Amino acid sequence: MTARRRALAAAMAMMVAGSVVQAAGPAQRLPKGLEAGQWELRERGGDGAVRKLCISNLSQLLQSRHAGNSCKSFTVSDAANRLVVTYECGAAGNGRTDLRIETSRLVQIQSQGIADGAPFAFALEGRWLGACH
Repeated sequence: MTARRRALAAAMAMMVAGSVVQAAGPAQRLPKGLEAGQWELRERGGDGAVRKLCISNLSQLLQSRHAGNSCKSFTVSDAANRLVVTYECGAAGNGRTDLRIETSRLVQIQSQGIADGAPFAFALEGRWLGACH
């Protein structure tokens, strides 16, 4: 292989690798002051269902109805104690989540969208319980 072909092949490989990295997007981090660990999420209204999650990534709170899906997100508003995000998960659906941080261990979450072809809307209160088990 000539030097020119090797350079062209290397440039094409870098372009492909760069597009894969861009498609995945930067890893979201927890907002400043919000603690990673075991969280209890309690539904407000309705039956008050409770679930516990080990939270290490912000998408676990922002895209809870689309867990495990590769979603593209857009930040609508980012303030010190509030984050509003819309996201698109292809055929799996989409959503909009409003996360309000009351303290580093207490959050209010409102989310709505489409998951598995059906609409959803919920409000949760999240409380930090401690380290993940």
